[in-house]
Amino acid sequence: MAGHGAPEQRPVDCHELRVAVVAASWHEQVMDGLIDGARRALKDYRVEEPKVVRVPGTFELAVVADALARKGYDAVVALGVVIRGGTPHFDYVCSAATDGLNRVALDHQVAVGFGVLTCDTEEQALDRAGLEESREDKGYEAAAAALVTAQTLRYVRRAYLD
Repeated sequence: MAGHGAPEQRPVDCHELRVAVVAASWHEQVMDGLIDGARRALKDYRVEEPKVVRVPGTFELAVVADALARKGYDAVVALGVVIRGGTPHFDYVCSAATDGLNRVALDHQVAVGFGVLTCDTEEQALDRAGLEESREDKGYEAAAAALVTAQTLRYVRRAYLD
């Protein structure tokens, strides 16, 4: 089962952070679950006014995440879903999204929560979308990871770079 062995984390106060969520539009039910999960995490971590931006698909996440990082956001939560089909499109989009979001994190030294589901079937995506019947909540997990990473980056900058 995916998620087995995940670290147990308690929410910390992140009200000082500027946080944006950039979310794809394809697969509406899955995306609604991912966004709701991210919002629950942001609320649990006391982020008061996150910016939510929608893009057409998962491929477009990186360019908008880059623009948000340039605007000074401390964390960007990227949410999307790609479901395998009968063409290489799946591989290209997954690779581009992963590489692009990693580049945003490294180029801007900003926390990027990777909430991109790469699934073989729609059922797998629904099972990870944080819906009532889902076993996992990847939107929540991606937001929580971005927030903890943003806090860690703040600590590193203050402790080691000042």
